Amino acid sequence: MLMEQILERENLIQALKRVERNKGSHGVDGMPVQNLRPHLATEWYNMKTALLQGTYQPQPVRRIEIPKPNGGVRLLGIPTVLDRFIQQAIAQILTKIYDSTFSENSYGFRPNKQGHQAVRKAKSYIAEGYTWVVDMDLEKFFDKVNHDKLMGMLERKIEDKRVLKLIRKYLQAGVMIGGLFHKSEEGTPQGGPLSPLLSNIILDELDKELEKRNLRFVRYADDCNIFVRTRKAANRAMSNLTSFIESKLKLKVNYEKTKVDRPWNRTFLGFSFTRSKKNPKVRLDQQSLKRVKKRIREMTSRKSPIPMEFRIGRVKQYLRGWVGYFALIDTPNILRRLDSWIRRRLRMCLWKQWKLPRTRVRKLKGLGVPSGKAHEWGNSRKGYWRIAHSPILQKTLNNAYWHNQGLESLYERYTKLRQT
Repeated sequence: MLMEQILERENLIQALKRVERNKGSHGVDGMPVQNLRPHLATEWYNMKTALLQGTYQPQPVRRIEIPKPNGGVRLLGIPTVLDRFIQQAIAQILTKIYDSTFSENSYGFRPNKQGHQAVRKAKSYIAEGYTWVVDMDLEKFFDKVNHDKLMGMLERKIEDKRVLKLIRKYLQAGVMIGGLFHKSEEGTPQGGPLSPLLSNIILDELDKELEKRNLRFVRYADDCNIFVRTRKAANRAMSNLTSFIESKLKLKVNYEKTKVDRPWNRTFLGFSFTRSKKNPKVRLDQQSLKRVKKRIREMTSRKSPIPMEFRIGRVKQYLRGWVGYFALIDTPNILRRLDSWIRRRLRMCLWKQWKLPRTRVRKLKGLGVPSGKAHEWGNSRKGYWRIAHSPILQKTLNNAYWHNQGLESLYERYTKLRQT
């Protein structure tokens, strides 16, 4: 039986390690991940008995709000670490059942699949002449999933009534907001290990419909782009698919964000494409550029009196992960410009840190600036940002200086990543 497979020792050990590795915040019971293993050592027998008998009752999720880059908030539901452990064990077994049946054009939350593959696939469609895109957006997808529709899909492959009953309990576990309990009548709250798999199961029907219509598409979770040759075909596809999504899947299309457009005018997973029909290139989307600059501004705010070594360490740590993701771009000159802008931000912080004119004169002399020039610039009344772009600071606090301070060049790291 399926429940017995879920509760097999090897599967549980794998789930436990995964939850511990992911860490994450506590749920409504306040238990941290570090306490999960000792808790299971004393309570697992009772929990296993309840799971086998179908009497286990999940706890409500803890609601938190994550600000979206373009405004608004994303609602996350954080299950307790115990429920995350059980959900992970369920997800591992169900993935073995379902993943092989999913479309090859579905890239989100799947083994050996990633967003970069989806972007490359989209690029290949454009190069083949499919230069119109239907950018589908589902309104609050994770909060709008119809429970009965989803359970009906699960019943087609899952015969163990205990597993089906447990999944429905997770869907209906409810949410704690400000200490008050709220029922869950629809949706699969983001934040639990089971939610991504359930979203792929329900959206697999959309994938099958797109394949039946012989449409070129890429989907990452609820982010779906459909590529066609003409605007007329795109408008027709959008109309037909909107009807299918709302009538068959019981989901709601976001009409404000769903658009028919050229691919180079749209954003997909933080990327966009150059305006070319024959040789498209992946480029950094403008919104992604604005987000990274916003984050760097926060870390290099001259109002924060933190040591330069610590500031550089924070910037370096953030940018290493950032460029690791965006190394997919084919237009690296943007990274050169970003490198230059980041160094200017740091020069501004250093100039503010030096503060007094006599300190600035002394520091400039120490960097090899002639005495006359050091006094001239050290006593300048120009603003911090303007001074940071001055020839004197660009020459002394140059690339080599920042490299010696431990700052990595985005462009150089990008080049290394592309060579591997």
